[in-house]
Amino acid sequence: MSDRLTHFDAEGRALMVDVGDKPVTARTASASAHVVMLPETLARVTEGTAKKGDVLGVARLAGIMAAKKCADLIPLCHPLPITKVAVDLQPDPDLPGVRITAEVRTTGQTGVEMEALTAASVAALTVYDMLKAVEKSMEIGGIAVLHKEGGKSGTYRREDAQ
Repeated sequence: MSDRLTHFDAEGRALMVDVGDKPVTARTASASAHVVMLPETLARVTEGTAKKGDVLGVARLAGIMAAKKCADLIPLCHPLPITKVAVDLQPDPDLPGVRITAEVRTTGQTGVEMEALTAASVAALTVYDMLKAVEKSMEIGGIAVLHKEGGKSGTYRREDAQ
């Protein structure tokens, strides 16, 4: 782990990292999130009876769209030519709630961890939005990078990730 924070200059001012000299490589990242809810709320998701419609389908699209807008949301994030975004939402009665995994790929000069985190986060926020009329006590959590590969720093896999 580096002690140097790359988004600050020598005087401590925020800056966008210059990636112009980095080689173009294939890069992948995946991230997770989850939404904990009451079993009755989860039943509305799995039975398709939520008033706003297909909770998982809408959240999937929101996550995909969010990954594509990451550079508009995170001030020092580079706009990237994303080649793949996949967002998977799985009802989990043991949570109870919805588990979310997002995977993003690019061929570029910087990684896609922020895009994967943004996709998972916005998908979770959308699940909340779709169900808030039924339950306001839902909790969003588990937002983490599960895996990344490509670039100078190589491969990272979270120890508890499958």
